[in-house]
Amino acid sequence: MKFLDEAKVYIRSGNGGNGCVSFRREKFIEFGGPDGGDGGRGGDVILACVESLNTLIDFRYQQHFKAKSGRPGRGRNCSGAGGENVILRVPVGVQVLDEAREEILSDLTTVGQRLVLARGGKGGFGNARFISSVNQAPRRSNPGLPGEESWLWLRLKLVADVGILGLPNAGKSTLLSCVTAAKPKIAAYPFTTKYPHLGVVRFDGNEFVLADIPGLIEGAHEGTGLGDRFLAHIERCSILLHLVDATSEDVVSDYRMIRHELEAYGHGLSVKSEMVALSKCDAVNTVDVQNKKKALEEISGQTILLLSAVMASGLEDLLRLIHVALEERSCPGEPSSADQGVPPWFP
Repeated sequence: MKFLDEAKVYIRSGNGGNGCVSFRREKFIEFGGPDGGDGGRGGDVILACVESLNTLIDFRYQQHFKAKSGRPGRGRNCSGAGGENVILRVPVGVQVLDEAREEILSDLTTVGQRLVLARGGKGGFGNARFISSVNQAPRRSNPGLPGEESWLWLRLKLVADVGILGLPNAGKSTLLSCVTAAKPKIAAYPFTTKYPHLGVVRFDGNEFVLADIPGLIEGAHEGTGLGDRFLAHIERCSILLHLVDATSEDVVSDYRMIRHELEAYGHGLSVKSEMVALSKCDAVNTVDVQNKKKALEEISGQTILLLSAVMASGLEDLLRLIHVALEERSCPGEPSSADQGVPPWFP
């Protein structure tokens, strides 16, 4: 399935049905009164958050959504049928923005959550509504009210427990494929991953979700290489897993570059809980690995994990640490490091 995280849609709710002008006409009833029914209400356009989706690709092929109008009223006090609603099914994490993309109208973060984007017009009154003591035979009715219409933007921000980030070709997709059932494209060249991937980790009877975003480059916070759109997908993550390629000549510079992009992007990414790991340790000799590990520990103030996804080395320790960190964050009454405004440490 292809991935799409932004879509522009046109929505229009249904018009209300017109009221009816009618009089009772039956044998042996000489002066039948008014019996015109009301018009039906127009259909709504509704956004529904469902669990089975993780992309907005359906909105690439259909951008216009129009609800049905209400039916007009009829005689014998028969009201018109209401218009059928149109339901747009979207994944968890979708934000609704106005046409100018300047204001967030709503944020859907829970399965089953619904939002009425456009309400249908009310149906008009039939002439039976206008009977009074001075006018027993009104010949007037109301037209139905028009529906609402607008252009909106839908923007998806993935909901995951842990976000994997790093430079291109740092081993993020390989790690995801080794610890989950996800099968992202893996190759020995940068920018193999072109859109985010999700995977579910099952460890010690527990589950959590990993999000692998494409590699970041310098200027990502300004949109270089679509970096700002990729960074948006880890805004909702509880923990960031920062992978640094052990085969790089300058791991400290690589680490600093990613940290700079997080700080420049904002939205709280720079103060999220972070775990730092050296990947591809099997491709570097032990002495170099230890030297690079020590250098990263000095600059980050953390204990650096050593990983080799290909050799399955260090993965179990990594998953155990992530599980413990997520458990601690879920415990009530214990403030997290992100709440205190500083990056956390972990053993």
